[in-house]
Amino acid sequence: MAAKELVDKILKENKVAVFSKSYCPYCKMAKASLNETGVKYYLMEMEDRPDCDAIQNYLAQLTGGRTVPRVFIGGVCIGGGSETQEMQRSGELVAKLKEVGAL
Repeated sequence: MAAKELVDKILKENKVAVFSKSYCPYCKMAKASLNETGVKYYLMEMEDRPDCDAIQNYLAQLTGGRTVPRVFIGGVCIGGGSETQEMQRSGELVAKLKEVGAL
């Protein structure tokens, strides 16, 4: 499956999705913030995938950013680790997760 089709399928089938690399501190930050809410989310750790570059290139087309993590709620990118953490601290993350029916 091509990167575009794969990412589109993941976003369609999951209310919350994180595209990550396991060693990345910002990815760990985003996952920790989501974990604190108790939400279930789709997680793709991309570093060992042969299509990693293609996925990141498509995520750049979708979001304007190629860096990880890319966190999606309701099919919309909310940003990366710092944005997810800030939304969690402010209460906005839980509100957004409830809005899309993920919590």
